[in-house]
Amino acid sequence: MNSTAIEIKVIGRKILLKMPKNEADLYLVRTIPYARWNKQNYVWEIPNYPGNLEKLKGHFENRVSSLEIMEELENPIKGSPSIKKDEVLAIKTQTGRLKLIFGYLPLLIKQLKTFPYNRWDSKNKWWTIPYSAKFEQEIKGFCEQNQLKFILEAEDKMDGGIPRLSTKDVVNYKSCPKEYFNKLHELRYSTNTIKVYTPLFEEFINHFPKEDMDTLTEKHVVEFSRFLVMERKVSSSYQNLAINAIKFYFEKVLGGRRKLYFVERPRKDKILPVVCSEEEIQQILTSVVNTKHKAILSTIYSGGLRIGELIKLPIKAIDSKRMQIRIEGAKGKKDRYTILSKKLLELLRIYFKEYTPHYFLFEGQGSSKEKPLTYSERSIQAILGKAVEQAGIQKHVTPHTLRHSFATHLLENGTDLRYIQSLLGHESSKTTEIYTHVTTKGFNQISSPLDKLDI
Repeated sequence: MNSTAIEIKVIGRKILLKMPKNEADLYLVRTIPYARWNKQNYVWEIPNYPGNLEKLKGHFENRVSSLEIMEELENPIKGSPSIKKDEVLAIKTQTGRLKLIFGYLPLLIKQLKTFPYNRWDSKNKWWTIPYSAKFEQEIKGFCEQNQLKFILEAEDKMDGGIPRLSTKDVVNYKSCPKEYFNKLHELRYSTNTIKVYTPLFEEFINHFPKEDMDTLTEKHVVEFSRFLVMERKVSSSYQNLAINAIKFYFEKVLGGRRKLYFVERPRKDKILPVVCSEEEIQQILTSVVNTKHKAILSTIYSGGLRIGELIKLPIKAIDSKRMQIRIEGAKGKKDRYTILSKKLLELLRIYFKEYTPHYFLFEGQGSSKEKPLTYSERSIQAILGKAVEQAGIQKHVTPHTLRHSFATHLLENGTDLRYIQSLLGHESSKTTEIYTHVTTKGFNQISSPLDKLDI
């Protein structure tokens, strides 16, 4: 492509502009209200307000090499229900958020802005925040103090979408090309990413059974993205992963064919993590009789491990002298240390004598010294599911819930957030700060330093 060429794409209410760096052009773009640089897609996003497109065309003139106008991809959303001035309608959504609809109430808006992951939907005129019983009570209390009627409703359950295509549904099912698989390995993508990307890309190419893979373009990507939303009714996380898997093919596998490639991405619904209390964790662990199973769940909780980190944990990672667990090649290809509990060390010694693993701390069936096998993630999920059921806990508890609980309990016991961030391997402190909104210990349980002085 000519280095001075300009590409313009209009998608609904958004104008996407790709251009080489030029001070005069940058000055023009920056004079347009609400224009912003999208660093993920290397394009300028400009509101498609009346006159903006004409202004760009008039400035760039014959330098515009491509001008494309496309339909906007939107999720179908029902209109906002009508409410009275003294009412606040709260709707608990299927995605774990709380949708709040009310009139102009500046004090309530100020309150909502204190919650993490708050979001104003300018199109539908409502606020959303992550759902938690704590947040619900805070909003309810605000309404009572201000003589407002608080109405809580649950969102209607959406009808399930059509299932994903299988190899039996498509004649001459197209498997993921070898070069796609090889490029993932070449760029050292994680095993989990490879497992996720491969079937997603296969779903994309088999959605167009009569099309040759080399003829697929951005229009096919947009059509497939619309299909995922309208027909399959997938989550925003699934849709984002599918887009990433497809982008990998066009940008990494095909290499030099990169052009203005933009697919409107859904915003992922941010929710608060599910956390168990210390009493619930105790109930879960004491309900497990099998030594190996108890050691697996205890290790995840004791060190705040991800399930993928646990199954790859070698025996040598347990440092009983320094009372640490070394985790290598974790998320983001980073190494870190986490704490080794004294009680866990005692349990691991009992487990080790009983099971004598060869290389991995926890090994699967058929593992040998010559060919050590990792333990199955599904088996761990099944062990935990059974323990939660036996403990009579109604929460949706997963292995990652144990990690969330580890962090929350450390925070509640006075551990500094910076140390928790290091133990969890979080790159950003903002990720760790979410646990301050999950903890049940509030200001009433924090004592002033003055109370410790003898005055």
